[in-house]
Amino acid sequence: MRFTLRQLQVFVAVAQQESVSRAAGLLALSQSAASTSITELERQSSCQLFDRAGKRLSLNALGHQLLPQAVALLDQAKEIEDLLNGKSGFGSLAVGATLTIGNYLATLLIGSFMQQHPESQVKLHVQNTANIVHQVAHYEIDLGLIEGDCSHPDIEVQTWVEDELVVFCAPQHHLAKRGVATMQELTHEAWILREQGSGTRLTFDQAMRHHRSALNIRLELEHTEAIKRAVESGLGIGCISRLALRDAFRRGSLVPVETPDLDLARQFYFIWHKQKYQTSAMREFLELCRAFTAGVQRSDEIVLPNIA
Repeated sequence: MRFTLRQLQVFVAVAQQESVSRAAGLLALSQSAASTSITELERQSSCQLFDRAGKRLSLNALGHQLLPQAVALLDQAKEIEDLLNGKSGFGSLAVGATLTIGNYLATLLIGSFMQQHPESQVKLHVQNTANIVHQVAHYEIDLGLIEGDCSHPDIEVQTWVEDELVVFCAPQHHLAKRGVATMQELTHEAWILREQGSGTRLTFDQAMRHHRSALNIRLELEHTEAIKRAVESGLGIGCISRLALRDAFRRGSLVPVETPDLDLARQFYFIWHKQKYQTSAMREFLELCRAFTAGVQRSDEIVLPNIA
């Protein structure tokens, strides 16, 4: 066997970063050492793995074939190393979660996982659906917990638990007393919504697909808490997950507005790369997530600590 695990590690880093210098920094190597590693790997195999345009390197067809196998081999090698060092095999785990899941579920799940496996090292990346899908597709994280649809051809998608968006307003808003609104009434309101690329915005846009051009979108914000504060301040009405609003509804600081004309149901999903080797940590974490929501019909029925 001519190649080394270190060469594969450098190859994967360069493939992900599309830059030798960035990959070198990530691996705490000098740029010349990282460049030499890639050159030697290509020379030993008599194959070119990258297309080069100035300082930017992008995978060619052979490189794309090699990447998932190299990632899987490195994951397996890490598990072997952990076992030889007397660890349980639950080493590192990188999880991506979209904002609703990340803020209200993922931290609890990761906390439970780390209590069961205190030797594990877990990283949580909280971003919108588009970014999480991108990271999974490029092997930057092990798995994703998302609230938007994913149709990427290289990604495995499994349903997790149902969720539902709800339109809401401040207690002093004129819709609060009635607690229900028609489509015509909704088109006359100022809206405060999540940004494009988020799963929440995708579900909302699909529900409003015949009326989007008529909407008055006053603000687009990247965080659910910012949307809640803006709606509380009377700047408009919003639409986010019931899960993120149930404590505010309980306190009365925000009020739900039922919308019989809109289908705001959606799913939470697990995603991972189809060619990714599933480590024991990944399998255990997925089992924990499923057990956490067992018997629950919708996300806002999950028993959670009160959220201030």
